[in-house]
Amino acid sequence: MEHSPKALFFDVFGTLVDWRTSIARETESILKPLGHSLDWLEFADAWRGEYQPAMEEIRSGRLPFCRLDVLHRHNLERILPRFGVPRLSEETLRNLNLAWHRLDAWPDVPPGMAALKRKFWLAPVSNGNISLMVDLARRNTIPWDAILGSEIAGDFKPKPRVYLSACEAFGLAPGECMMVAAHSNDLAHAASNGLRTGHIARPNEHGPGMGETAPKVPVDVAASSLEDLARKLGA
Repeated sequence: MEHSPKALFFDVFGTLVDWRTSIARETESILKPLGHSLDWLEFADAWRGEYQPAMEEIRSGRLPFCRLDVLHRHNLERILPRFGVPRLSEETLRNLNLAWHRLDAWPDVPPGMAALKRKFWLAPVSNGNISLMVDLARRNTIPWDAILGSEIAGDFKPKPRVYLSACEAFGLAPGECMMVAAHSNDLAHAASNGLRTGHIARPNEHGPGMGETAPKVPVDVAASSLEDLARKLGA
């Protein structure tokens, strides 16, 4: 790469953290002791399945912006009846919704981020809210320099404002920043706003063999892991 970027921006759900098995584990740990028995992975998929439609209500302007924690709670209450789970206590619902704050990173993330930190400014550019990003960082030793993304922009990816407000926050031109994600769609939108792009393969994000093994769009760097990305960027 001719000129190395100064800042790396990261998608988080799926790229840095394994939301699917983490949500299945957390849901089982909360609901099973209450006597509920369901397909925990299917429940995780269903909850995540409400994610984009809920954000589209805000991106389209039909609803005002709210934090992802609020959307996750709304989506949770939508899907519980589908799985035959009757009304839960407020305390249980709150604890269940905070499962998204307790996701585990993929194994390459802590060492890969530590290596990248030596050379680059690091920040999430995620649809997750600030408190969610802080909890995931503390749980998984992710060394952010700042927390950027949807709550700063007041909108959700892939709206241009989300990418561009992150560049502005660091006082950088888009071309000095690289969006890192396991999702080609995210990278295509980042590139259309002038950012550089790095793809991380996460072949098992949605289950075994159900994730992107390679980018589906042109990118500046394609890597098999964050450690591989660090090597390719000279960190």
